[in-house]
Amino acid sequence: MRNRPVLLVIAHGSRDPRHAATVRALVRRVRSLRPEVRVETGFLDFNVPSVHGVLESLAAQGVRDVVALPLLLTRAFHAKADIPAVLADAPPRLRIRQAEVLGPSPLLVSALERRLYEAGLTFGDRSSTGVVLASAGSTDPEATAVIAGIAREWRRTGWLAVRPAFASAALPRTEDAVRELRALGCARVAVAPYVLAPGFLPDRIARGAAEADVLAGVLGPAPEVARVLLERYDAARMPVLAAV
Repeated sequence: MRNRPVLLVIAHGSRDPRHAATVRALVRRVRSLRPEVRVETGFLDFNVPSVHGVLESLAAQGVRDVVALPLLLTRAFHAKADIPAVLADAPPRLRIRQAEVLGPSPLLVSALERRLYEAGLTFGDRSSTGVVLASAGSTDPEATAVIAGIAREWRRTGWLAVRPAFASAALPRTEDAVRELRALGCARVAVAPYVLAPGFLPDRIARGAAEADVLAGVLGPAPEVARVLLERYDAARMPVLAAV
């Protein structure tokens, strides 16, 4: 681990204890895939340890290089503003590089499909199933456009239809997308939450899926998600090492 930057996974945090538990399960999977990498977790709000607290602790231990990885699926406000502000306040001895957010990535689409199959769908159901790609939502048009783009690309893999939906900040809502797919004539409708961990907005997605035939679980510690984390870490750590 001596020549490898510490991977600091930065999660949003939530009052819902399921959120932190899911984040920690994902981090455990990342550690199991790359045991030679030191992986720490910090939260922006509600949970401990805080990002600032982890950075202070790393500096006190003599760590120099850190890759800070936002546990986010789109590049919106937290990735553009909150996290850079926290990192700018880090101890000056630390050399920190902020990695890219997790999405979009083909691996995340594979994780979505894993969750749909775990919820009861089969590969043979694709041609008669409409899928609602349900995300938390954002006021950032870039993030909204990314979700719409994922839905368009995913549709081309054989699903009868794929529609984006949002739990907040943008339209349509999950329940409206479910009804649209029903009206389109889909034999079955499935809702695939494009969220990492349980919480307030994922619960809203679940309520909006009441009229759907299938509700998949959150992405959580799916192996594909862990692999994306490590891809983003590897991409970010190379410039850090080149500066040594």
